[in-house]
Amino acid sequence: MGNLSYGAIQKEVLASRGPGAVVCSIRPIETRAARVLVLGSMPGTASLLAGRYYAHTHNAFWPIMGALFGAGPEIAYEKRILILKRAGLALWDVMASCVREGSLDADIDEASIVPNDFHAFFDAHPRVKHVFFNGAKAENCFHRYARPHLSDRGLHFTRLPSTSPAHASLSLPQKLKAWREVADALAKK
Repeated sequence: MGNLSYGAIQKEVLASRGPGAVVCSIRPIETRAARVLVLGSMPGTASLLAGRYYAHTHNAFWPIMGALFGAGPEIAYEKRILILKRAGLALWDVMASCVREGSLDADIDEASIVPNDFHAFFDAHPRVKHVFFNGAKAENCFHRYARPHLSDRGLHFTRLPSTSPAHASLSLPQKLKAWREVADALAKK
């Protein structure tokens, strides 16, 4: 695929795949100084095509990050990432790859899940003490596929309501109230 960017490669892969083909996660957004890790399950099609986290226009993640850290969707993506890094926040996904038809977590083939290398991640980010899950699927998959392979690092785990537009049972203000825990965790030095 030559000198194509990561986003261009993802577009080619997604355009050529059939239903239920393998999808692969986006690289983590991280800094060695990160103290909090937010984990999704697997990026949706819009995010994979854009090569950016939470690219679906109706996903509440960036509006919530705007309210908490000033990293809202009206700001360029690269600047949002910089703001989160400076705050001490890292983003990643539980799954490195999986077979999924469409964008929904419910469409993931459980037998196909390959977790990301969290042992290496936590070794490289020793200041991370709190892991927040963006929804139940991320939490369940982490505890099933990744946590059994990790030593006890004194990590705290918290599931937050999914920011996905598919999780419409909570309003944006209700989601924001729950997600304030991320800012609270970062405020603790």
